[in-house]
Amino acid sequence: MTETLDAPLALLGGMSPQGFMRRHWQRKPLLVRGGACDWVDRLPRAELFALAGRDDVESRLVRQQEGRWRLDHGPFRRLPARSQPGWTLLVQGVEAHVPAARSLMDAFRFIPDARLDDVMVSWAADGGGVGPHFDAYDVFLVQVSGRRRWRIGRQRHLDLMEDVPLKILQRFEPEQEWVLEPGDWLYLPPRWAHDGVAEAADCITASVGFRAPSMLELADQLLARLLDPEGDDPSDLRTRYRDPKQAATVTPALIPADLQAFAQQALQRAVSDPQRVARALGEWLSEPKAQQVFVPQEGEPLGGVSLAPASRLLVDRWHVFFNGDAYRVSGRDARLLARLAHRRCLSAADVAQLSPEARALVMDALEWGWLWPLTTNTPMG
Repeated sequence: MTETLDAPLALLGGMSPQGFMRRHWQRKPLLVRGGACDWVDRLPRAELFALAGRDDVESRLVRQQEGRWRLDHGPFRRLPARSQPGWTLLVQGVEAHVPAARSLMDAFRFIPDARLDDVMVSWAADGGGVGPHFDAYDVFLVQVSGRRRWRIGRQRHLDLMEDVPLKILQRFEPEQEWVLEPGDWLYLPPRWAHDGVAEAADCITASVGFRAPSMLELADQLLARLLDPEGDDPSDLRTRYRDPKQAATVTPALIPADLQAFAQQALQRAVSDPQRVARALGEWLSEPKAQQVFVPQEGEPLGGVSLAPASRLLVDRWHVFFNGDAYRVSGRDARLLARLAHRRCLSAADVAQLSPEARALVMDALEWGWLWPLTTNTPMG
């Protein structure tokens, strides 16, 4: 694996994954000409427009007319004429529906899956864009067809325009500018301002985005799971406050110091078990998109299996996390399910080595559509 990560990669313009992570990841932008030629014209307009009409797919329509911005949310039964300039269609989570988008996302799996979010694909008419903005996360902007002019800059002034439905910068300060042709891609670290404008109709750009949760977001999500009343909270967390030594008081509105200390102790105990915190984190990180629908696929019941394109399977020292659910595993089951997580597929021979309990999980996942029967054209990692 180390040799592979140190080897030149065509996607990265001859740079190795290790070299990219050391020199550019969360440090500085990178433009690669022709690195994504394998995905040119593989995300066709017709499929994007069809996805934008579905209830289970998140989509947005951005229009700029006479200096004013308009934002509408899908599903869209009708879209503006392609010849009409200045509009952009954005479709989220395309990797769950289009194999080429899934393969594009997989190409960047030298970065942990826990950080990968989804592939958003935009179709833009001539002059279409979403305005100068910045993201709080890393992004790879891959030109699939058409041309787009990008201007980027390290933004000092982060004030946004008022009374606009998009997060558009008031003062954009570009430092560099390029036109991306099909197969080119641009990496931007967090908070690098950028503005992309289509230079012709049928401009399709795929954005591979990443998750960068704030501490507040993590605390909100993890505490809710750690304190789930239906969960397996340790019995000491159910201990109620008692104050047999509380004296009579002439300041009844004052919160007792003992009660404040009890509250502090409650929070400390809630997060004191590393395994429980790890479980809560893995459950949250492995949750699919809220609107995602899984559809079972036909195939050999106990043959090889592959993850459904939208499935998220993560592992830690104690668990496997499958689409928001945690399972305790060890020994051979842990090794084989980790192999499934890393490769996104598992051979029939490996499935046969699973314990009866783990094979039952595989059978359930096939019925739920979380796993698909492995076909002869599925890559084996």
